Amino acid sequence: MIELKNINKTFRVLRRDAGFGEAIKTLFSREYAYIHALKDVSFTISDGEMVGYIGPNGAGKSSTIKVMSGILTPDSGECIIDGLIPWKDRKEHVRHIGVVFGQRSQLWWDVPVIDSLELIGDIYDVDKNEYNKNLEELTYMLDLEDILQTPARQLSLGQRMRCEIAASLIHSPKILFLDEPTIGLDAVSKIAVRDFIKRLNKEKGTTVILTTHDMQDIEALTERIILIGKGQILLDGSLNELKSKNSRYKTITMEYVGDGDFSLSDGIKSIKVLDGHGVFSIDTSVISASQAVESFLRQVEVKDLSISGSTAEEMVISLYKEYEI
Repeated sequence: MIELKNINKTFRVLRRDAGFGEAIKTLFSREYAYIHALKDVSFTISDGEMVGYIGPNGAGKSSTIKVMSGILTPDSGECIIDGLIPWKDRKEHVRHIGVVFGQRSQLWWDVPVIDSLELIGDIYDVDKNEYNKNLEELTYMLDLEDILQTPARQLSLGQRMRCEIAASLIHSPKILFLDEPTIGLDAVSKIAVRDFIKRLNKEKGTTVILTTHDMQDIEALTERIILIGKGQILLDGSLNELKSKNSRYKTITMEYVGDGDFSLSDGIKSIKVLDGHGVFSIDTSVISASQAVESFLRQVEVKDLSISGSTAEEMVISLYKEYEI
């Protein structure tokens, strides 16, 4: 189990204006700004959960991951993961976690991937039989057979990310931290990574904490989301709760024949009407979707019509606006 209570972290950052003269001034007088990366961050994650940890750039997501993985020591607060304090019991703690940072690599750049995996296995002191079993399993599940002998620098981004995930799991961790694991990947690679993570969680009960800006990753993998903004936890609930909160608004997209001079009922707003194409927003607490469609059918000849709810991206953007982040 992962428990965070009132975690705070502040960074001191040097500030100066541009120019050589300003650079010289900093040799004698320096001005600092204080960035409050985390403010009383608290949450609990149970064993086997898959959680989406979301927020805009600079919200505090990566700082939280670094605290939970033992890389950062917070200024105050408590973090206990399976009875261990990450930054105090780091050697024991890292035996039980795997971390993938989408923009950093743990593979050695100029050597074949298999050499990096063997070295990582030695670092974690993985039993040889367990290492061979894990390697065989990960090679099959992540389709690595043809690239294990290739140096990391010669791999495509999608191939390298699959190898990074294998490297983070070679020691059988109970918890997997994924920080932007699908950044820059093509659609095929993203699907492969998502399918693997779901299978890992289902078959081994691995706890997964996923931070990403790709809401398709969140929808495909997680049922619970934690929203952080300006270093503070703003929302902690299920994805279904978020969807139901936003489900009262629907979008009707319509192709029609007629003059387009609509008389709109209460609860219907026009978003775009142009040359036989119309997009309308409806508030289902005021008017049902069927009543709205009926209203349009009485006014024009409808050639094609579709009704959709808010996308995950739209829901998250509405949360950012609601919390002013």
